[in-house]
Amino acid sequence: MTNRLRNPVWCGWAGFLAAAGVLLAPAHLGAQQPAPASTSPGAQAPATDDPQAPGPALTLDDLEKMALDRNPTLAEAEADVRASAGRKTQSGLYPNPVIGYEGREITGGAVYRGGEHGFFIRQPIVTGGKLGLSRHVFGAEEEQAKSVAAAQRERVATAVRLAYYQALGAQEELEVKTGLADLAHRAAATAIQLANVGQADQPDVLEAKVEAGRAELDLLAARAEQERVWQQLAAVVGRPGLPPSPLAGRLDAPAPQLDRDQALAAILNNSPEVLAAQQGVARAEWVLKRARAERLPDVELRGGADYNRELLGVMNRAVGWEGEAEVGVQIPIFNRNQGNVRAAEAELAHDQNELERVRLALRSNFAALFRDYADAGETARRYRDQMLPDAEKAFELYQAKYREMAAAYPQVLIAQRTLLQLRDEYTRALVSEWESAVTLQGYLLTDGLAAPLAAGEPASLSPGVEVRPSAAP
Repeated sequence: MTNRLRNPVWCGWAGFLAAAGVLLAPAHLGAQQPAPASTSPGAQAPATDDPQAPGPALTLDDLEKMALDRNPTLAEAEADVRASAGRKTQSGLYPNPVIGYEGREITGGAVYRGGEHGFFIRQPIVTGGKLGLSRHVFGAEEEQAKSVAAAQRERVATAVRLAYYQALGAQEELEVKTGLADLAHRAAATAIQLANVGQADQPDVLEAKVEAGRAELDLLAARAEQERVWQQLAAVVGRPGLPPSPLAGRLDAPAPQLDRDQALAAILNNSPEVLAAQQGVARAEWVLKRARAERLPDVELRGGADYNRELLGVMNRAVGWEGEAEVGVQIPIFNRNQGNVRAAEAELAHDQNELERVRLALRSNFAALFRDYADAGETARRYRDQMLPDAEKAFELYQAKYREMAAAYPQVLIAQRTLLQLRDEYTRALVSEWESAVTLQGYLLTDGLAAPLAAGEPASLSPGVEVRPSAAP
């Protein structure tokens, strides 16, 4: 069809096309795409009195509040914090004393007034500050769990923002695809009209129909993409049954302007992942101190009293109450907790390297993401400042020439199609810019449904450190 536009015969058919244009060209041929009523991502759309109209447009704040209330990963992270606090409390409790009955020289035979009966109290004495060290271990774990919870909140918030801008882009892209599909159908109708008067041949008609079919497929794909993005948005806010609704906001609102060095420093210094890794190192240091303190043996005290019923010779009376006391200590000859000390040293080395790995991974991911952010921002700027104004001007000029019968109607359609396609590409560039900016501001945490790391779960506690029952030292 493009080759036919270069044929002078097409331009010579201006009279017929002027009449056809009155019938075929709708009033909104050169209209701008409708813009949402709001001017900022968080703005509220105006209410309507029409009972059949959709409800108020959802704002970004609305979606973030839903996620804070309904996203299950946040409740998981908070539960992990409470669990760590419980382990911290339990690890510092002093062992309970043991009290009991004891009997001696008990026999079923005919022993005259034999047997001793009494009670005892046994109390372990924990030495070497082990309980305090255990509290420090699980106190560091609790702080680490709090950082994990903070990271999860940031991850959920970033995921909501990403899904919001993706859905906003899908909403605008659907409008563009709808316009392109309508345009392609009108182009096909024009080709048929031209063929009926001998100014277009069968290949032109077939090409126009193929283009209309392709536009229909693009429109179906845009609708499916909007549905996919909406389902993801509904899932991350914790409301999978949330019905599709219009979104308040504009993609062309100014995106955050980020400086590379400042953005990287903010991530390396303030990222919850870095903080959690630092607290992991602190926890491993306390674990090592606790493992070394285990080499100091605890002391066990035992005391009690027995009533001896045996008679005292000539006095013919029972011996009576007799006291007893024991002090014992385990001698660390074979087991000096050396294996657990070496394991704790290895765990500390592991966590120190993990901290370095987290920092390097953030740097690596930041480099690619900031490049995407800068490229998308420059692309959007060029579309906004150069390409779109030129395309709009070309479309207006073709419209003016068409009204003067100096240009063919298909040229007007092609100019409008080019304009709509540029708007589609501009929308994608804006979405990409917002995605990169939001991810950079969210410390590169994006998966709002990823299970939060539970710090110090019982199955993975450090060697030599355990949550002991109250009856054990």
